[in-house]
Amino acid sequence: MVDYRPIPDERDVFHEYRSYAFQPEEGLPAYDPDEHETLRDTLGTRRGLYASEAADDADPRCVCRHYWLESHVRGDVHRTAGLASVSTPPEYRRRGHVRQLLARSLAEYRDRDVRFSVLWPFRYRFYRQYGWDTANRVRTHEFEPSLLSVATGETTDGGRFRRLEADEYDRLESVYATHAERYGLALERDPDWWRARVFGGSDRDPFVYAYERDGDVAGYLVYTMAGEQGDRRMDVSELVFADREALLSLLAFCYRHESQVQRVRFELPADVPIRDLVRDPDEVETTVSDGPMVRIVDVAETLSALSYPDRDAGLTIAVEDPLVDWNEGTFALEVADGTATCERTDDGTDAVDVRLEVGALSQLVVGTRSVRALERTGRLEAQDSDAVSTLEALFPETDVYLGEFF
Repeated sequence: MVDYRPIPDERDVFHEYRSYAFQPEEGLPAYDPDEHETLRDTLGTRRGLYASEAADDADPRCVCRHYWLESHVRGDVHRTAGLASVSTPPEYRRRGHVRQLLARSLAEYRDRDVRFSVLWPFRYRFYRQYGWDTANRVRTHEFEPSLLSVATGETTDGGRFRRLEADEYDRLESVYATHAERYGLALERDPDWWRARVFGGSDRDPFVYAYERDGDVAGYLVYTMAGEQGDRRMDVSELVFADREALLSLLAFCYRHESQVQRVRFELPADVPIRDLVRDPDEVETTVSDGPMVRIVDVAETLSALSYPDRDAGLTIAVEDPLVDWNEGTFALEVADGTATCERTDDGTDAVDVRLEVGALSQLVVGTRSVRALERTGRLEAQDSDAVSTLEALFPETDVYLGEFF
């Protein structure tokens, strides 16, 4: 019987496993507490899967890290676990250890009343087989900064830019709150997350500039510089704004780097209208990529905890879950006055309103995919049009964007 447990005293082992999994070209750098125990590295908790419960079994088969987070879903904040650094050394691979680690992780999440799990996959099909699916897509726009010259003509002189240090993160909280309310799965950020994950980088810290107007921050951007003089690029990883004028001011700020960089690159939600604002959209290279993945931890508890539109409705939902048995079966969802109860029914009948697997249900719940989109791609089966209409009313598609990597 394998044992799943914390690994607080084996950080050198965790570092070795993670380095081999994600940076093997660098060899196995020696573990240095001064270098590898920064605030960024100490966020979250480490877990390992061991061959037995013996205390002297100090050789985990695989490891991972859990970040204990909160995210916005349909107007409320829900406990969310970020899963990262899943690593297995080659001598223990192809033995089902990762599957067991993921199942044990979900069991821990369930015990902690966590509603959602999010992760950034090394390969989507790997985690899709275990019930995670794409949470949102990321639009990347790359072009010459001169295309942003139009932004300078539409901004006023009422604001100013100021570079912020990590201890000034609280200046950004108000405008970030506006952003978080706009997008599903946007994270609530505590001081450590601001300092380590927004103002801090894995190799180098980014620049963080705030756009201030009338004494308040109306927008900000987080960026790094890549390349060398003559072939330099400005990489904007976060662009947050309260209104159109703030957006244009941020773009004008990027334009003013024209003498310093040859390209600018933005990673943004789909609804930020970069191509509509630039001078020559045909010169913008836009790519779409899958972002993080999301998964419901406990179907009954999560569907009971959500907020719903003001509509009374009831559905029976058959769910397939390839990893945990508590989500496998039929559930009765009843919604009245915007609140819900969801209970497992498993009465042995085949008469259900909706059938889908847990990954598709996760996308539906957070708002990533509409009922029609899931039905068109064969990932949702509804008994009739009434079931489709009810499901659409309860789970309308929303804007979802989790862009920060962990």
